[in-house]
Amino acid sequence: MGNPAAIPAFTDNYIWNYRNPHGGSIVVDPGDAGPVLRALHEGLTIEAVFITHHHHDHIGGLTELLEHADVPCYGPVDARIAGISHPVGHGDGICIDGFRPFTVWQIPGHTLSHIAFFNDDALFCGDTLFSLGCGRLFEGSPEQMLHSLDLLASLPDETLVCCAHEYTESNARFAAAAEPVNAARDAYRVEFTAKRAAGKPSLPSSIGREKACNPFLRVDHPESMTGLAAHLGFMPESRLQRFSALRAWKDVF
Repeated sequence: MGNPAAIPAFTDNYIWNYRNPHGGSIVVDPGDAGPVLRALHEGLTIEAVFITHHHHDHIGGLTELLEHADVPCYGPVDARIAGISHPVGHGDGICIDGFRPFTVWQIPGHTLSHIAFFNDDALFCGDTLFSLGCGRLFEGSPEQMLHSLDLLASLPDETLVCCAHEYTESNARFAAAAEPVNAARDAYRVEFTAKRAAGKPSLPSSIGREKACNPFLRVDHPESMTGLAAHLGFMPESRLQRFSALRAWKDVF
């Protein structure tokens, strides 16, 4: 078993501290070494580092962190990332003492080399899947991103979704515009709003919750996407067209 805890960084990033009952930790996407090094002084013992993609807010603290913790670093095959000791790709397995085994999936869309790490407990998906949203398409195509989201949505409903930004509140506003009537999302909004008011992260979410609430995982439900139809003046026929239209609308929302 593992317990994912969000370490805040920058304005809205989360560096994930995935701890086991023995005090070992896997650090995911250390964009800033400072918050992680402070956690080291509080008893954090790093066993490994996971990197999902090359953006600076996910790797900016990696070099400094590895100077303090001589541990394996798993990440995508990407020359833009310095410090990866264990390059991994789609279908690779990772075994780290004290943790349930991980599987790696290639999930292009936000970037072409983006990967996700998951096990029986949690999914670390970087900037591909957000709670109630998905990442911008900086390098990949809508088709690639939709396929990546379909892969993530195939995980068990109870899988914890540990994404890398606190975007839930802003994503909820777009979700309500795209799909005005969704009782599950409205109940979730009450829950995460209370967490944020108490100064707590809205995350992690879960795969089951995202399938019920996240418009980007609900492109197979055009009957409920009345806001999208009103925005466009018509309802796109294919799921890929609906996804592409949603993502384009979100970019300017």
